[in-house]
Amino acid sequence: MHQVEAFAAGGIMRGAMSGPPEFSADTEAMTPVSIDHATWHPLAGGAAERKGHVRLDSDDVLVLWADGQDLPIHATWHDVELEMGPYAISGALPTIPGFDPGRALARPGGPFVLLRDVRVTLVGNPEGGRVERPHALVNRYVVDRVVAAIDLGYYFPGAIFATPAAAGRA
Repeated sequence: MHQVEAFAAGGIMRGAMSGPPEFSADTEAMTPVSIDHATWHPLAGGAAERKGHVRLDSDDVLVLWADGQDLPIHATWHDVELEMGPYAISGALPTIPGFDPGRALARPGGPFVLLRDVRVTLVGNPEGGRVERPHALVNRYVVDRVVAAIDLGYYFPGAIFATPAAAGRA
């Protein structure tokens, strides 16, 4: 069994997958996420709810973590900070060595991008708890804001961009 967490706009679904994860940042369209022994943890408060078996549409998933995900071996990692829905996410995004944002031919094709060393907090409430994972997939189409030292417009269409200096970070 593989542990899985799916962060949605209203809360977090935690559970297990019986087989290896069938999703990756490279897939054009992700199939629904099937979670067994699922428990829903609402952001609005209240008790966690046992849900049994749940299928989530990939469009409803903002951040997805599952153990057993492979990380690229040959990559250059860039620190990023993202805001999407109720979540603030920080981590490192892989690019191929020598990546030039203005001339890159290799661009993400699917709805998700991979991050490593991921920290998830609530926007406006970083002291309200956080989740840390070694890696996660982020739904790049629902990112509202990006802070990064390089141009990542191809990665996060529709997001507002800032450099770390413009965002008041060293």
